[in-house]
Amino acid sequence: MITKVMIIKRGELKIIYFLVLILFYNISYSMEPIQPIPSHIEYDKEKAELGKILFHDPVLSKDQSISCASCHDVYEKWGTDHRKTSIGIEGKVGKANAPTVFNTFFNFRQFWNGRAKNLREQAKGPIHNPIEMGMSKEEIEKRLNQIPFYKKMFKKIYGTDKVRYDLVIDAIVEFEKALITPNSKFDRYLRGETDLSPKEKEGYLLFKKFGCITCHNGINVGGNSFQKVGVVRPYPWKPENPDRYKLTKRDFDKNRYKVPSLRNIACTYPYFHDGSIPTLREAIRVMAYHNLGFKLTEEEVDKIVAFLNTLTGELPDILKKDLKEKK
Repeated sequence: MITKVMIIKRGELKIIYFLVLILFYNISYSMEPIQPIPSHIEYDKEKAELGKILFHDPVLSKDQSISCASCHDVYEKWGTDHRKTSIGIEGKVGKANAPTVFNTFFNFRQFWNGRAKNLREQAKGPIHNPIEMGMSKEEIEKRLNQIPFYKKMFKKIYGTDKVRYDLVIDAIVEFEKALITPNSKFDRYLRGETDLSPKEKEGYLLFKKFGCITCHNGINVGGNSFQKVGVVRPYPWKPENPDRYKLTKRDFDKNRYKVPSLRNIACTYPYFHDGSIPTLREAIRVMAYHNLGFKLTEEEVDKIVAFLNTLTGELPDILKKDLKEKK
């Protein structure tokens, strides 16, 4: 009888121990300041495929010289154009560095100063901007309704005989929504599927220890708050900066921006709102000096770069078929 009781208790203890391990894992996972990107998100594939075509069609610009993809190359430049500032219609030069279009679905606001509340508002911005694409709602509808392919596709997908501006935006937004880059090495580490190298781990620890994690956290490792560049040591301010001050006219908001995502950060150079920082190493040094108040050693920079490299994910599923065909 005693033996049987002991066996039952040991069995119960094993179950309890196993449940405690699961609970500990879940608690520790939820307490991590960075969360992994989901492997998949729900989106309308037909709309997204149409949006992809529109995203790459220069017909949406005034002189038909550029498309959304001119500033956000999703196949070769990780959703950016690798320019300091982008080139618009008639060769006009923009005033802000083009942020990556990857993972923007997870941002709490869009654009450097957060003037767009969602992707729908964001998609309209460049199309109507006189420096970027310079088109009106009426011009877009007129052009697309003269193209049989688009009339056919909008009829098939939206059930309308006329291409409407709001549906054009809807399709582009659905494509942008699909542009997530899951399964980075760090995401797989968070899910317990792989381990980081000692150097990468030390970089992550420094990233947290120095306080970088205060602004760069959450699913997008940024993109979820407005923060100031130059918290400890002042950073030069220019009237043309695309900061919060542009919207609020409060001195408090000078050099205050939506925190950029660090997802795929090794691939989205140059850096900062004006594209003035050419390398990731320099960006780390500058931010440490102005926002932490001290200079990093070369070894510390090396380790943080090693960690940031683990944030490079897989290209979005919606692009993979096209990439295979190009090969």
